[in-house]
This record gives sequence, C-alpha cells and structure tokens, in this order.
Amino acid sequence: MTGFRALVLTQGADRKVSGAIESLPDERLPAGDVTVSVEFSTLNYKDGLVLTTGGGLVKTWPHVGGIDFAGTVEQSNHAGFRPGDRVVLNGWRVGELHWGGYATRARVKGDWLVKLPAAISTRRAMAIGTAGYTSMLCVMALEKHGITPGSGEVLVTGAAGGVGSVAVAILAKLGFTVAAATGRPAEAGYLKALGATSVIDRKEIVEAPDRPLLGERFAGIVDTVAGVMLARAVSQLRYGGAAAVCGLASGPSFPASILPFILRGVSIIGIDSVMMPKGPREEAWRRLASDLPLDRLDSTISDAGLGDLTRLAPEILKGAIRGRVVVDVNK
Repeated sequence: MTGFRALVLTQGADRKVSGAIESLPDERLPAGDVTVSVEFSTLNYKDGLVLTTGGGLVKTWPHVGGIDFAGTVEQSNHAGFRPGDRVVLNGWRVGELHWGGYATRARVKGDWLVKLPAAISTRRAMAIGTAGYTSMLCVMALEKHGITPGSGEVLVTGAAGGVGSVAVAILAKLGFTVAAATGRPAEAGYLKALGATSVIDRKEIVEAPDRPLLGERFAGIVDTVAGVMLARAVSQLRYGGAAAVCGLASGPSFPASILPFILRGVSIIGIDSVMMPKGPREEAWRRLASDLPLDRLDSTISDAGLGDLTRLAPEILKGAIRGRVVVDVNK
C-alpha cells in the first residue's frame, strides 16, 4: 500500500466544517483488522450533518466522513474475510466516531463488514447504501408483522428521498399497492416509474388529525418523516396494521393519540440500521439482491466525486436531492 486520498474535514471555531482532498500515508488509517480498497461511497442525511456542522456526531477532528462504503478487501486479519472479497459497510458509527468511506482506503473491524451478494456491484451497493438497506429492514419488519400484498395499501412517506425511493421500488416488486407521499409533486412521474400506484401530495397529510381515528386506509407504513405526518398516517392504519419508522425528517415529535393503538391494535416498529446485528444485516442484503429491481434503482442515481460533497451536503439537508448520490472516491 502506498497511501490514500481522502476528503479531510476540519471544524472551525464557528463550528462550520470545511473539507479538502488530501493525500495521506497509510499510518493515518484508524485501527481495524480489515483494510478495504474503497471504490464507492454515498451521501446520506447524516453525512450532510457531518459535512456542514459535524451535527454533534463527530468527536475528534480532523475527520473523514462517509457512513457507507463498498469496495474490495486488500488485507485481512479477520477469519471471515480475505483479499479480493467484495464488501459493503453501513453504520457502526463509521463516518462519525471512526473514519469512513470518503477515502480511497478504509480500515475497520471485520465484524462490521458484509460480503456483497454476487448480483450487486459496488456501485449499485452505494446506490442502495444505508438508505436502501434501511428500506429493506422496514419491509422485513412489516412482513414479520404479517402484512402481505393482500393486506392492503402501504404508505411510504418522504418517498422521493433515498429511503423512500428504494422502499417504493421494493414494495412494488413484491406486489404491494404503494401510496407514495412527497412534498415534491413534480416527482410523481419518477415515483410511478419506481412502482408507486398513487402519489400523495404532502400538503394533504401534514395537518394533525382532527379526531383520534380517521378512516382506515393503510395496511402498513414505511415512515421517514415522523411528526404530524406520521400521527395522521397512524390514525388511518387499518385494524392490526403497522408502521415501520426509521426517520425524523420533520423532527422527533409524534403528536398522536393512543386510541389507534388500543382500538385498532396497530403497532409502531422502530428500525435502527446503525447497530443492527450481523445476521439481519446479511439477510437484508440477500433480500436486496433478489427483491430490489436493480434496473429501477439505476434511475435513482446521481453521480458525484469527493470534490462535490461539500456542495451537495446542504442540499440533502434541505430535502432537495432526489434518490441516491453515488460517490466515486477515485474522482
């Protein structure tokens, strides 16, 4: 190994973060038992926080962000991996407490890695990223709850974003009737191409319900928004329905009534992707290889290089990025 390139972030006295692409010696790599030649990373909401203010997520500067990466194992002292293995990493506080994927090389604990299914390239793995992996966890949770395509309509909130886009595509391929809610009505064509049956303008569901129970409509929900939108959607769940909740784009509050839970027997299922044990991670990636239409996934991709990230970070925080950004770390 002969060093690596990375987007190195520093935080000023005003808490603003700046970044510069630097060439670093291998000695700067953090501790770990597997070294990966990174090919692609991606841009998530959490990455946007790290790239702009640190978001309270980073404790030590300078820092290399990127909570996701995919590439090929170069060196391994872990029994589960050997040079040449294609791997993906999501979460484990990588890109926050541990240097992440915005570099051409990463060193991590092998227990954090998952071998990529043969059907998924490293580029497509980052089109999926934490967003798509989280989407799959949400779908798996709804299935475990007993929700099937015959159960009725499934609502996806924040549908034009990363998690929402992949959730729409997965659910549609599995045969679900998908209602996609978005604050960007112009994306209706994009969402229907992913498989949405109907598109709901966010304006229709951003008001708190005027009574604790509204008419039963949805069998399930994949929610990335929380807040009033989730409260209203829960009030419209069918008897025995469930919401898989994985985001808080509108904040952490949930101004809802207890009545849907005790009168309709509905459930809220929290989805954490960061510290998920390895077994469910591997199952999620196996399911992504079979249940995500990869050709539709390609339509969600915007390509970028390391030098584009500081420009794109504010955009993802504003909800202005459609689909998935794939970062070629060698550009």
